Amino acid sequence: MKVLVVGSGGREHALALALFRDPEVSQVYAAPGNPGMAAVAELHPVDAVDGAAVAALATELDVDLVVVGPEAPLVAGVADAVRAAGISCFGPSAEAAVLEGSKAFAKDVMAAADVPTALAHVCGTPDEAAAALDAFGAPYVVKDDGLAAGKGVVVTDDRDVAAGHAAACGRVVIEEYLDGPEVSVFAITDGETVLPMLPAQDFKRVHDGGEGPNTGGMGAYTPLPWAPEGLVDEVTERVLRPTVREMARRGTPFTGLLYAGLALTGRGVRVVEFNARFGDPETQPLLALLESPLGVVLKAAADGRLHEVGPLKWRDGAAVAVVVAAHNYPGTPRTGDPITGVDAAEALDGVDVIHAGTAVRDGALVTSGGRVLAVTAVGADVAEARQRAYAGVACVDIDGCHHRTDIAALPVEAEETR
Repeated sequence: MKVLVVGSGGREHALALALFRDPEVSQVYAAPGNPGMAAVAELHPVDAVDGAAVAALATELDVDLVVVGPEAPLVAGVADAVRAAGISCFGPSAEAAVLEGSKAFAKDVMAAADVPTALAHVCGTPDEAAAALDAFGAPYVVKDDGLAAGKGVVVTDDRDVAAGHAAACGRVVIEEYLDGPEVSVFAITDGETVLPMLPAQDFKRVHDGGEGPNTGGMGAYTPLPWAPEGLVDEVTERVLRPTVREMARRGTPFTGLLYAGLALTGRGVRVVEFNARFGDPETQPLLALLESPLGVVLKAAADGRLHEVGPLKWRDGAAVAVVVAAHNYPGTPRTGDPITGVDAAEALDGVDVIHAGTAVRDGALVTSGGRVLAVTAVGADVAEARQRAYAGVACVDIDGCHHRTDIAALPVEAEETR
């Protein structure tokens, strides 16, 4: 099987690596890809949001499957263009991807499917936003209704900050604050069959202890030793399957990766958000533990044959990813800084270095974005995976870079105090 991965971020590198390791996959291509992906995939330049260009490339390469990674190409209809060219594609249609593209649409779907979520108001004017902020009170949760690359949400006790974010976004969803830890549960679906993945947790705030502004994610780990027993089954039955059924009922069946961001509140599981693609950085540790052949599973989902695959299989142990970010991220990150130590990190047992914001200039690897690398490691348990990941981080040298030091720390500390 020949597979084309569309995108150039950490999620796409993790997908390409897992596909490269699938014995059923004979060739991996990436478009446009990144320097790290070049080790496992043949790179081709393409505008990832140009459906006609992606479909033409897939036809030229004679691939069996296209995997669309980022949200912007999905919302732009790239998956539709690929399927129209007669090529299997893993990723929802443009109509179905609105589940991520519009927070208001997602709320409407959840209401129709009786999926538990936060109470919310959709606001299009400053007066409407002000009324919603007053109705819910602090902490204020304000979400840009459209795509914002994982950074369109503000959670703050400062009403002026909340109102300012609402004004800057235009149309927003303002909702009640949900207490409790957040968990991500991904599911692969062909529009009917739903195969959930392990629960994972990511770390959105830039600093240790959940301090500082939101980011695209500073690290993640799986599985979650503290998660309630039966969590994945509950989420599958109360959230994932009802949502897939409702999308089919509307005539816009959802095929691809359905990502449910959840809060485990005192009142039970509540959906924080849906995404229409693999999340970053949770994808890195999840795929590091996936034992089922990824190419086979994604092709079956793309072709409506997911019922033939059976439940996903997982390796024993745990995986942890720690993001190394560029100077000044999540503000305007500095680019062009040399990156060294990647080879030393990858030489460590159980460690992969997943590229996101990297480029090659004058033969040297340099930073090109905010989240530069995700050092991902597997181990017998969370403690070992965490130790290996941070040992890999210690090998990497980028001027002015920063990372959180508390990724997956709580379950390790809890285990040590038993």
